[in-house]
Amino acid sequence: MELKLINEQGQEASRLQAPDALFAREYNEALVHQVLVAYQANARSGNRAQKDRSEVHHTTKKPWRQKGTGRARAGMSSSPIWRGGGRVHPNSSDENFAQKVNRKMYRAGVAAILSQLVREDRLAVMEELSIEAPKTKMFAAKIKGMGYESVLVITDELDENVFLAARNLPNVLVVEVQQADPVSLVRFPQVLITKSALAKFEEVLG
Repeated sequence: MELKLINEQGQEASRLQAPDALFAREYNEALVHQVLVAYQANARSGNRAQKDRSEVHHTTKKPWRQKGTGRARAGMSSSPIWRGGGRVHPNSSDENFAQKVNRKMYRAGVAAILSQLVREDRLAVMEELSIEAPKTKMFAAKIKGMGYESVLVITDELDENVFLAARNLPNVLVVEVQQADPVSLVRFPQVLITKSALAKFEEVLG
């Protein structure tokens, strides 16, 4: 599979040969969906909690007498059918949302995403991406000059100037190869990979 190698003006300079196993894989929608759901589920902290009827703050006094009022019998205001009462099956604070995805499945899912990005012309390769100073305005002008508005930049090693300049841009994310997650690959309309990062991708996912 040949990938588009662009220059600093965002124009195609040449074509770069890349392994078909990573960039020419058939798109497996079910696998990609499973990988995305599992990744997001594993990111959940699981710290939500609800109270049952013994934990809510309430009085044990009977709201009204048992007979003669014409209303239904009620014993405590902590009843689950009352507003402010406890839950019948409350969520636990230590609930585990983790989903297991085999390493082979995860790699195949990421490769399917990368292959689809190539087919949709949303992925490009660049020799290197650097700026002289950690200035957001300078980096924003560089990205805009390449024709990008919202882009995921994947590098081999995180350049400090690029990282500091890009962290205040809401539509730009700069990460290393190890932090390139499937959700970001799908979410961003454009993906830019440096040439050294591409070689590391082949090493990690190959």
